Amino acid sequence: MDAVAALNEIAFWLERGRAATFKVQAFRKAAATIEALAPEELEARARDGRLKSMKGIGDRTYTVIRQAVDGAVPDYLAELRARTAEPLAANGHSISAALRGDLHSHSNWSDGGSPIPLMVDAARVLGREYLALTDHSPNLTIANGLTAERLTAQLTEVEKINAAVAREVKNDGGTDFRLLAGIEVDILENGELDQSPEMLARLDIVVASVHSKLRADRGTMTKRMLGGITAPETNVLGHCTGRLVEGSRGTRPQSEFDAAAVFAACVENNVAVEINSRPERQDPPDNLLQQAVEAGCLFSIDSDAHAPGQLDFLQYGAERAELNGVPVERIVNTWPLDRLLEWAGKGAGKGAAG
Repeated sequence: MDAVAALNEIAFWLERGRAATFKVQAFRKAAATIEALAPEELEARARDGRLKSMKGIGDRTYTVIRQAVDGAVPDYLAELRARTAEPLAANGHSISAALRGDLHSHSNWSDGGSPIPLMVDAARVLGREYLALTDHSPNLTIANGLTAERLTAQLTEVEKINAAVAREVKNDGGTDFRLLAGIEVDILENGELDQSPEMLARLDIVVASVHSKLRADRGTMTKRMLGGITAPETNVLGHCTGRLVEGSRGTRPQSEFDAAAVFAACVENNVAVEINSRPERQDPPDNLLQQAVEAGCLFSIDSDAHAPGQLDFLQYGAERAELNGVPVERIVNTWPLDRLLEWAGKGAGKGAAG
């Protein structure tokens, strides 16, 4: 099989299984190292051992490349395929099957680990019909948030990728796919969004999230969140409590806010409440998720993926949606693309619900 594809698929399965970042990056870096080599050159270097001396190629990645060059599925890849054949979640399979897309993902333009094309390739392999690219806004400097200038440049890349996919589908067949232009925009302390209305109007999807001062008092946090929700550009309220329940960053308690007021504002302003699928977030907590259901909110089950393999985390969100009684018809990313974009308003404020 193709050696680059083998290395990237191994990285995908490791990401999906929440392996250590350094282990994943060994395979991603090896794939990038050999990608520019002509097939004949790669084969020659693999067979005579010169490949071992190239920066970014270790013993295990060399073995994978050599086995692929020899025409076999590498042993390590076969092992990972067998080991990860089972679903990630025990429940929520019917909701998982209904999901058409994902409205929250990151690339290496901000704090993600992979280029946009790799995220797109993984989304398509997983059967997604659309994926929103939602890198961070400039206020989140620790995550290399995008200035208006960088976001404008990214929009050009999104257009190029969609054009390439359209050509591929036209020439070779297959399922249509759309990369949606988006952003995860910070809700600032004064409740305003961390990007100009003119810039946000150019995007398909706007996820608005709080990332700082999460221990603010209940009244302050409620006012801040209501400012973000009522902004006409907002489509999705991201990871509403900001909590962390596990993982390498440790744990963090949920922020305090008037949930009744926040969810009522989401309903009134046609903003979906995100069910964040990352295992370390599980946000909102079950009690708030049930409260949002009772309030009549729309929902978006999102991966918040920072690597291709994490796009499959949607299974975790689907499981929590099922266990907490979220009606599938109120999950916006089960909708066809044209209905989704009509709801999102696409640059002209928010459209009509459902």
